Amino acid sequence: MAEDAAPSPAAGPIGHTVIPIVNKLQDIFAQLGSSSTIDLPQVAVVGSQSSGKSSVLEALVGRDFLPRGSDICTRRPLVLQLVHRPRRTDAAEGGEEWGEFLHLNGQKFFDFSEIRREIQAETEREAGGNKGVSDKQIRLKIFSPNVLNITLVDLPGITKVPVGDQPSDIEARIRTMILSYIKHKTCIILAVSPANADLANSDALQMARIADPDGSRTIGVITKLDIMDRGTDARNFLLGNVIPLRLGYVGIVNRSQQDINLNRSIKDALAFEENFFRKQPAYHGLSHCCGVPQLAKKLNQILVQHIKNVLPGLKSRINAQLAGMGVKLLNILTKYCEAFSSVVEGKNEELSTDELSGGARIHYIFQSIFVKSLEEVDPCEDVTDEDIRMAIQNATGPKSALFVPEVPFEVLVRRQIGRLLDPSLQCAKFIYDELIKMSHRCLASELQRFPVLRKSMDEVVGSFLREGLQPAETMITHIIEMEMDYINTSHPNFVGGSKAVEVAQQQVKSARLAASAPRAKDGVDSDKLQASVKNIKSRAIIAKSGANGVVPDHHQPPIILKPSENQTEQEALEIAITKLLLKSYYDIVRKNIEDSVPKAIMHFLVNHTKRELHNVFIRKLYRENLFEDLLREPDDITARRKRIRETLWVLQQAYKGTTI
Repeated sequence: MAEDAAPSPAAGPIGHTVIPIVNKLQDIFAQLGSSSTIDLPQVAVVGSQSSGKSSVLEALVGRDFLPRGSDICTRRPLVLQLVHRPRRTDAAEGGEEWGEFLHLNGQKFFDFSEIRREIQAETEREAGGNKGVSDKQIRLKIFSPNVLNITLVDLPGITKVPVGDQPSDIEARIRTMILSYIKHKTCIILAVSPANADLANSDALQMARIADPDGSRTIGVITKLDIMDRGTDARNFLLGNVIPLRLGYVGIVNRSQQDINLNRSIKDALAFEENFFRKQPAYHGLSHCCGVPQLAKKLNQILVQHIKNVLPGLKSRINAQLAGMGVKLLNILTKYCEAFSSVVEGKNEELSTDELSGGARIHYIFQSIFVKSLEEVDPCEDVTDEDIRMAIQNATGPKSALFVPEVPFEVLVRRQIGRLLDPSLQCAKFIYDELIKMSHRCLASELQRFPVLRKSMDEVVGSFLREGLQPAETMITHIIEMEMDYINTSHPNFVGGSKAVEVAQQQVKSARLAASAPRAKDGVDSDKLQASVKNIKSRAIIAKSGANGVVPDHHQPPIILKPSENQTEQEALEIAITKLLLKSYYDIVRKNIEDSVPKAIMHFLVNHTKRELHNVFIRKLYRENLFEDLLREPDDITARRKRIRETLWVLQQAYKGTTI
């Protein structure tokens, strides 16, 4: 392009900063595809077939690079980003200008005829080789010291009659495609109309009027001024006297097909255009709206101002999308916690009719496993009569006791209470395992989309449940220790005193009668037994006979002493009474444990998890720097999510570029 196309002092500095930023945004969101709902500022070129759109674009670039022909050539939207770069004095000839395609990342095309061939090849790859049309973009960057920073979208020309592989409704399809670009408030419409046609019937202006009724973002381009009928001119068009446009019109002179066939350069064409406007009196005084250089400047200035106007809203929409990711994560966490509580409480919509699930399994563990295991324990199972007899005799010290000592009973009952600790702790572990299983079933199908979030949530839930299990186990241990530390023989359900003696008497008497029936002579005299019982009753509690029946041994006693093998009537009764007391008090403690342990587990583990899990999720996972990773989806979507992170930085740079 001629030197007139160099950036103006007014438009250059801002345009050089802002438009490349927006170009970067366009590349990012082009790769995101339809998932992007953000409309970026851009210029869309609209016109009928053979209206001169391609000539306008090539004139702006200053190079031949677009497919040309008498039939439809633009069959896919071409996003053309013109990037101004300073002229280098040491650059080799032809090395200052090149093109890059987004689908060929990093590959530079210095030969512009190769760019044309690649556009044709890429068009045919998507739209076929027989004039088919596709709405999938081709993205091309042109780097040159001879252009201004402008981004344009060249759209297929409006055609009336289908040809080749085009469907019968080709006109409607192309119009729909064009409207999908120009309907957005952020899009500037470059409406190209030939000067040798009636402007009132211009397809480009008709489409622009549909999308932009007040003409606030439409620039009119009048092409082919040099081939108008003799005696006519486009002055009224350019002045807006025919169809007014707020942004006005620019007239240009295109290269003719003969110029192209004769390889007439664009530089020569621009010189011809300048000479044409200079010699035509009708265009005197309209230099500001005549010629390709003026079109480039006008586009640059309007686009920069347009970007400045829409950028605040653009940033808000991007922030809203990022915030939406946070809302999405928050909704998942909340929904998960609600589902977890519903499963525990039995309110889950997907109730199973085949097996117990959720809270029903917790109830089963408490009642059918824990309680049953405690009820099956015999408090005297591992305590023999000799153990009880030995404990009683050791508790009497150096003299005979008048009553059955309390110490043996307390020692033995504490030992039996201690046996309740392991099944109680095991119950807590069973409930912990059930809660882990429940957490894995919550939102199982929905969280399959987010494997990283699923894993992170499992880790948080597992850690939190382990933290809840510890105080539950501590509380259970304290409950058992409290029962062991204070033996409450005054409990109303405890069998003691004369009642215990009576019951024990019946048990001993029945046992003796059963054992002595075959050999009555060798048996114990029932009168003696009755006398022992009366003697014990007369002392109010469990007393002991003064005579122990042991014959004094005048030899030195052995190192290990044990009671005599034969039990006296008094000892048999004391053993029976002690067993009775053990069973009675154990039943009291067992019922306390059966009631207290489930309460401790529910309070410290189950209900604590229901109450606090959401807060823990918020504290551990609801962090802005984790949103992207947690909501990472399969690889194809992951790449899109990653590119969104670039947008905030890009927007910050754009703000700096628009600061006045």
